[in-house]
Amino acid sequence: MRNLLIAFFLFVPSLVMAAGGAHLDHAPIDLTDTDSLKRGAKSFASYCLSCHSAEYMRYNRIGSDLGMTDVEVAQDLVSTRDAKGEKTKIGELMKVAMTEDYAKQAFGTKIPGLSVIARAKGADYLYTYLRTFYLDDSRPTGMNNIAFADVGMPHVLWELQGLQKANYKTETDADGNEKQVFVNMEMVKPGKLSKEEYDAFVADLVNFMVYMGEPVQLERKSLGIKVLIFLFILAILAYLLKKEYWKDIH
Repeated sequence: MRNLLIAFFLFVPSLVMAAGGAHLDHAPIDLTDTDSLKRGAKSFASYCLSCHSAEYMRYNRIGSDLGMTDVEVAQDLVSTRDAKGEKTKIGELMKVAMTEDYAKQAFGTKIPGLSVIARAKGADYLYTYLRTFYLDDSRPTGMNNIAFADVGMPHVLWELQGLQKANYKTETDADGNEKQVFVNMEMVKPGKLSKEEYDAFVADLVNFMVYMGEPVQLERKSLGIKVLIFLFILAILAYLLKKEYWKDIH
């Protein structure tokens, strides 16, 4: 119990730091919604897979889990060329052509893979992060992010969401120090999608990344419930058997 408490108090601050201290919006995750996962998979292949790999996932695994044919997988998910310039097969891992050297030159850092990003950061963080980019002339990309301050990644979804600015207000704390507190976002240039449509788009994308982080999550939870039920019944039978064995002694 002591070790569990220590692990808990070490883990919680890391979540707060990962979120940059920002309020995280709840992500509407539903891994039973296959249509949402299909839309998210297509969006991931279209907008994320150009730079970020998903090196622990295979294209045909997604097709098998989501009920997609090989033709649908090839059309909607598979990139035309791999890192060697050869045509990608649906049985291959979801890698990208971008090399680490080019990534460092273009973005100043290695581009992380996204296979288990939802498990590392959490669905709420990803959902908030993809919706809180805002204009910031002080940044090299011209954009910043509420959930990830001074982010190096450009806002690749800006055409869908539009361009927005962050409004802040000045507050004074108990020690008399002034600080800037985020208030809201103000749309500067509308995107192709409305706010509701963009939120739904991001929800599908995050839903897929949660699935990708643990494709067998639903099966694991279902099996866990069955195991607990079995152990509960076994405990009752063991108790009754113990009473039968010891009834003549007491």
